[in-house]
Amino acid sequence: MTTTLHAGARALAVACLLHACTFSEQASPPPTGAALDATRLNAAAGEPGNWMTHGGTYAEQRFSRLDRINRDNVGRLGLAWTYKLDIDRAVEATPIVVDGVMYTTGPFSIVYALDARNGELLWKYDPGVAKTRARDGCCGPVNRGVAVWKGKVFVGAYDGRLIALDAASGKPVWSVDTLIDANRSYTITGAPRVVKGKVLIGNGGAEFGVRGYITAYDAESGEQAWRFFTVPGDPALPPENEAMARARDTWFGDQYWKLGGGGTVWDSMAYDPELDLLYIGTGNGSLWNRQARSAGKGDNLYLSSIVALRPETGEYVWHYQTTPGDQWDFTATQTITLADLEIDGETRQVLMQAPKNGFFYVLDRRTGELLSAEPYAPVNWADGVDPRTGRPRINQEVADWSKGPRVLVPGPLGAHNWMPMAFSPDTGLAYIPVQEAPALLVPDNEATFKGRGRFQVGSQPVELPEDPAVLAKTVAAYKGRLVAWDPVAQKEVWRQPFPSIWNGGVLATAGGLVFQGNVNGKVAAYGADDGEPLWEAPANTGVVAGPVTYEVDGEQYVTFMAGWGGAFPLAFGGLAANAKVAPEARILTYKLDGTGTLPAPRRVARALPDTLPALTADADTLDRGRDLYNDNCGICHGFSALGGGVIPDLRYLDEQAHQAFPAIVAGLYADKGMPSFAGDLSLEQVEAIHQYLIKRSGDLRRELQSAP
Repeated sequence: MTTTLHAGARALAVACLLHACTFSEQASPPPTGAALDATRLNAAAGEPGNWMTHGGTYAEQRFSRLDRINRDNVGRLGLAWTYKLDIDRAVEATPIVVDGVMYTTGPFSIVYALDARNGELLWKYDPGVAKTRARDGCCGPVNRGVAVWKGKVFVGAYDGRLIALDAASGKPVWSVDTLIDANRSYTITGAPRVVKGKVLIGNGGAEFGVRGYITAYDAESGEQAWRFFTVPGDPALPPENEAMARARDTWFGDQYWKLGGGGTVWDSMAYDPELDLLYIGTGNGSLWNRQARSAGKGDNLYLSSIVALRPETGEYVWHYQTTPGDQWDFTATQTITLADLEIDGETRQVLMQAPKNGFFYVLDRRTGELLSAEPYAPVNWADGVDPRTGRPRINQEVADWSKGPRVLVPGPLGAHNWMPMAFSPDTGLAYIPVQEAPALLVPDNEATFKGRGRFQVGSQPVELPEDPAVLAKTVAAYKGRLVAWDPVAQKEVWRQPFPSIWNGGVLATAGGLVFQGNVNGKVAAYGADDGEPLWEAPANTGVVAGPVTYEVDGEQYVTFMAGWGGAFPLAFGGLAANAKVAPEARILTYKLDGTGTLPAPRRVARALPDTLPALTADADTLDRGRDLYNDNCGICHGFSALGGGVIPDLRYLDEQAHQAFPAIVAGLYADKGMPSFAGDLSLEQVEAIHQYLIKRSGDLRRELQSAP
């Protein structure tokens, strides 16, 4: 692990040459103490110049009262400064800005502290996550940001450590291992929250076979305060609490606890100081397939649920399950937003969520009572939510893919993924990064735990169409849009379409604006009330993170964390063909009349080798190689060898890589992040995969030669 400290003007000049930051004359050096406490965080809305917690405030509305930048002048936005991050992978962090200092993260959980006025690097901390740990997660070594509290900065490292750093220097203060089983593929990608002096963090890994939980640690010492499991464990052991005892009655068979169960708390949280309730969102089951996981029955609490807890003790208060018995990866980990809405002439304290399953939920946040739920995107797995029971009316003929292949809308990528939505109290609208992403699921009802680092969902290996014409039709079915949603009337008000899915998170402001980055490699602003496009600038890469705004010395800034990647570009790169963006990781900060210049986009030259190794495999071997590739390699290099440009597209292997292919699979490139599959694959299986890749390289060559 390394910590880099600011060392004066000469070091700053060198750093800016290397990282292309721009800076203006400084009035005075910014403080670096992150002097946040409960009083300030509880009243964060009253300090709009800062962005003090992940969603702006504990209510997670991602709304700012700043209005110096507004509809009338947003067209004057220009680049104030930019800072190049170390690793060009997906960037998903929400920056925290406190008293003129920005704290943010990049791939592999590297933490950066910068002067928020000019992008000057104050310090950098690299937790030293092994690059091969990327295999332990579904969606790349991403990180969604830090939390700050009383002079400390807290980050969850991808390998499962929770680390406290000194906010002034970046030096480690304490570190704890949050993992309960080192033999399972646990990761941390989410941002911690701090409530009442406790640092809250969950874990990811349900697709790899883990048991979900959230843990609270004392912010001063790192000592564990409490842990709440979201699914039951070994039935031979006593349940941890009454909530786990109730959950056991909703699971069946003896496989669920052996397979992990899932229910990971990998992203969303919110807190209501008045009610003293912490709200967490839980993830999908492990396996996805309930037939293999729980004998095909049961609600499987607390999968795909919103759970209310007491933040000091972890005591269960209530839950609402958006998708009982989830077997579609319909997580409820999407943004949890708190607001007060007038419903039927009465002001209600509500909680809102647009989870993956396609329905927009409004709940009473005191009790968890369902107030309304309507589809905000196309849905075919259910025809509505019963207002009396709160349960979806599932169309089993379409939805039950354990009985045979089914096309689901939405598919496991969801109608809304992790990209945060926003809510404006001024307009009364929620702003959702909506996507249409259907999927074909084919059952593997005999699936079992495959071991650490092995993707396992109870489905057959995913395939994408290899025929270019069929692939083009599939690409056309994937559509993205920014939707303004009225949560009281439960209807769409306006939309902004995009050519593909995986568009960025959203920010709303009192200036009547909605900011969002997108799959086209742009950042943009729209009118909050009507969706009118008002401003756009190049980002040189896809933008998936949620932007923030803040104010220093009377100047308002808007920051986007830019960097392409994540589940869709990695695994489904062939469906992102119209995105045409590279994974260039960078911080982009704008202000009125900014004059900064964005460096030219990084171009990655890709060329097929002049000759390919001989294709000697018969049809059966190629079919076996395709299945082995999709099962072992597709989640990172793209299913059906259709790479998305984030990591190498294996159709472009050069002569040297072809010659070394068995050694590469056995760990030759481990220092570059390519893990070893020795012990997982036989030499015969490795050769079948290699032959399949040779075939796919030939397919690509013919496709390029026939292109007009």
